[in-house]
Amino acid sequence: MKIVEKLMDGAAADVDLLRSLGLQGDDFTKFREVDFLILAPCEKDAHTICGFINDFSFGVASTQISDGAHQVQVMVQMPITPSVISCVSGFMACVAHLYGGSLDGWGCVAQK
Repeated sequence: MKIVEKLMDGAAADVDLLRSLGLQGDDFTKFREVDFLILAPCEKDAHTICGFINDFSFGVASTQISDGAHQVQVMVQMPITPSVISCVSGFMACVAHLYGGSLDGWGCVAQK
């Protein structure tokens, strides 16, 4: 899949999640821990993605394996206003794409 397609799909998923959180009464302007999950093609790429994110302080990243799949979990303290979450989500998708991976999505607890 081309990066533009990944970004378009991600933007649609972002809007769906924001709608769901909005129905829960979320105040998007409040800072909270947002969890991004990147799927990596192999252990080496997972460690490379993790190092890149941590070295440049884009978030706090760690590697993990789930059902044999290599993953990078990235935690970021941030608000989730539509423009902010779209930018960060798009950035994470681009970082994942650079190393042959993909952004599985993001999540957080609603803040009221």
